[in-house]
Amino acid sequence: MNEVALFNAAPLLKLLLMAVLLAVGPLTWVWLKNRQSQSVQRVRHLTVIALFLTFDLILFGAFTRLSDSGLGCPDWPGCYGHASPIGATQAIELAQTAMPTGPVTWHKAWIEMIHRYLAMLVGILILTLAVFSWRNERTLWGWPSLTLVWVCIQGAFGAFTVTMKLFPAIVSMHLLGGLLLLVLLTVQWVRQRHIADRMIDRALPVAVYVVTGLTFLSVLIQSGLGAWVSSNYAVLACDTYPLCQGNWLPEMNLNKAFEFWRPLGQDASGQAIPFQALTAIHMVHRWHAVIPALCILYLARAWINNGLRQQGIFLLALLLLQFATGISNAVLGWPLLAALLHTGSAATLLALLTWVLASTRPRSADRIASTFNRQML
Repeated sequence: MNEVALFNAAPLLKLLLMAVLLAVGPLTWVWLKNRQSQSVQRVRHLTVIALFLTFDLILFGAFTRLSDSGLGCPDWPGCYGHASPIGATQAIELAQTAMPTGPVTWHKAWIEMIHRYLAMLVGILILTLAVFSWRNERTLWGWPSLTLVWVCIQGAFGAFTVTMKLFPAIVSMHLLGGLLLLVLLTVQWVRQRHIADRMIDRALPVAVYVVTGLTFLSVLIQSGLGAWVSSNYAVLACDTYPLCQGNWLPEMNLNKAFEFWRPLGQDASGQAIPFQALTAIHMVHRWHAVIPALCILYLARAWINNGLRQQGIFLLALLLLQFATGISNAVLGWPLLAALLHTGSAATLLALLTWVLASTRPRSADRIASTFNRQML
């Protein structure tokens, strides 16, 4: 495995062709469904598909990580220089024979490559969205352009995840990048929907709107901390709740815990990372969870009182799911289903908060606009 070139461009053209062929299905469906519709309707449907597949990509990325398949193909963008594990059968068998429980096995290679295929499909759809917007929806060209730039950056993080051998900082940024991609597509969909249907943004009290924004930031930070826990395999540093190792304040090493630029399992000096650092990573994630939880509890009631009843109830349900799956990850030994639900509910939380922020405005903006109009008259 060490003799494999980390970057091998040989299968790149085949992979791009495969991505285009995969994109034919959703693109054809959008065209057939909207043959008699305006281009804005096609863009909306394509955005929904890209949004759905991006959510799937986040979950499958989590599955790839949780099944230890991140190095199932130890080079990039293909698998041992091939476009699929089928062409790399001999290399995979040799690696698996040398290390039967190692990072390279037949099923891990397929998991890793399916993740890459899905990522390329999302990239092609986002590129198509940007081209559509440049040609037909110039009032909304900014968001698709930004999304296109970000998906390219996200692709680079994906490459570095493999070539840098699961460097924790890169893996964490890759997960956060996927969440931000979901946020950008959510904003696009909301703005397209409002313009096409001539919807007016709902006015919220300034305090509620500000807390919604602060809650979004706290959930994003918590997601980053969760990514750091997962990428350092620190989930099982505490296997009880609310105590950790039988203590409210277990022995921790915060300095080593947040040395960001270091290989997996090592500290910045190249020594094995101490268990106390893993404990600190886990506990900081637990402690910070109180902040978004309190924000969400306030926000759910505020939304319900301001005409966003369904959104408020859904917000509470997501908080409950996060709490249940977070505890399950620790006390049940990091079960796959609980871990996937924890990631999925975090992504859904960010999408919901983004949807509300993008479809509402602070109520004081009405007064400011009214005052400005009176002065102009």
